[in-house]
Order: sequence, then structure tokens, then C-alpha cells
Amino acid sequence: MSEKDLLYKVNNNIAYFMINREKHRNSISAETVNLFLNYLDQAEEDQNVRVICVTGAGEKAFCSGADLGSTMSGENKVDPFHNYARLLKRLTGFPKPTVARINGYCLAGGTGFMLACDIVIARDDAKFGTPEVNVGLFPMMIGALIFRNVMRKKAMEMILLGEKLSAQEAMNMGLVTRIVPCERLDEEVDRVLQSLSLKSPIGMKIGKEAFHAMDMMPVEEALDYLCGKLKEVASTEDAVEGITAFIEKRKPVFKGK
Repeated sequence: MSEKDLLYKVNNNIAYFMINREKHRNSISAETVNLFLNYLDQAEEDQNVRVICVTGAGEKAFCSGADLGSTMSGENKVDPFHNYARLLKRLTGFPKPTVARINGYCLAGGTGFMLACDIVIARDDAKFGTPEVNVGLFPMMIGALIFRNVMRKKAMEMILLGEKLSAQEAMNMGLVTRIVPCERLDEEVDRVLQSLSLKSPIGMKIGKEAFHAMDMMPVEEALDYLCGKLKEVASTEDAVEGITAFIEKRKPVFKGK
């Protein structure tokens, strides 16, 4: 039996999602998307999982976008575009912290995976871009995420030219949160993941869901909504533990309650 297009494992409260199509520059197949959706359900239900990490196999690519051969052939019984949109919505609104580990090329649909994550850590030699225009297509669904992270003029320049960007250019535009030397990628990703895994699961869940919900609200409505959410998070056992630990000058032990 061949290996799955997406590998999933849980270790030390961290769920790892690895696109496993190294020979195809980790392009997105229908199986990749379906497995991603299934594993996200598992990660959300698993109380041992406090943070997830998304990456690609090998050293050349995080994700090079859709597998155009299978996507455009019409062989898939389920609309691959609809499923990919479902996945971006699911990942963007995921209630646990998400980190993208960019280990190489991040192009087209891979940009969607990256921007759907909360934190993006990239190698300093990684390349980014939306080359869809070069084959007569357009980065439709990922545009919803691009315009929530990048200034409009810079976003349109990237989309219309279809040129590859350096890691520093991607950083300057707001596509990634930090870049590190190749040899330090795993060290930095592990440090961030471990830090996130020690935070209050219930506090981050309430907070992430609240920020996602208020994204397009008018400011007055958003403030009233978030006021209520602050009361909700402040009433949790983790909040009591965190404040008590702060007063007692010790590290808190969060239980997700």
C-alpha cells in the first residue's frame, strides 16, 4: 500500500500535519484535502492536542499548489475547488493555535494553507508567490486570505505578475511572521510550538473563536461582543489558575477548563 498524501501524528500535545508528496513538490491532491479535513476533526476533538503544525515533506517545498493534472482532469467525483475552500475555512477558523513551517517553495494553493495558519515561520531561502496567472488561472479562494494579510497594491502586484518572491519580500509584505536560517528552522518552530502548548487551551479557544467572529464587525459591535467574551474567559478555571500563579510567582498549570 502506498503512503498517504498527508501524514498525521501527535507528540507532546502537538499535532503535526505533513503534506507527503515530495516527488510532486508537495502539490495538493484530492486525497490531501480530504485527509486534512479528517485530521483537523481529530485534532480538535483530541484534548491532548493543544497546537498544530503544518509543513511539507523533504527540503524543497512546503506546498507548490494544486496538482493541476488531477484537479483539472475532471476525474474527481467531488468538486476539488469546493473542498479546498472548505479546508481554508476550517483551518482559518480552527480553535487551536496553528503554525506553518515553511521548508521551501510555497506557491499558489500552498499560500492558502500558509495564510490560514496563525503563525508562519519560514526558511530564509524559501520562495513564495501566486503563479496562477502564468497558466491562465487566477488565485481565487486564497485571495480572501491574501487581502486580509497584505496591503492591496502589493497583493495585486504579486497576483498579477505571478513572480516568485524571496522570503524577505514575503516578510516585508506580511505573508510570514518570521524568517530564520535554514539550519535553525526546526529549532525555532519547536520553540514556538512548545511555548504555545503551555498556554491555556480554553483561553486560546475562546479568544481565537472570538477574534474570528468579530473580524468584520463594526467597531462598536466588536467591542461589546469582545467584552462579553472577556467575561467568559475570565470565568474559566485556567484564568483563576493563571492569575493565582502570577501572584504566587510560579508557572501556571493549565487544564483547559
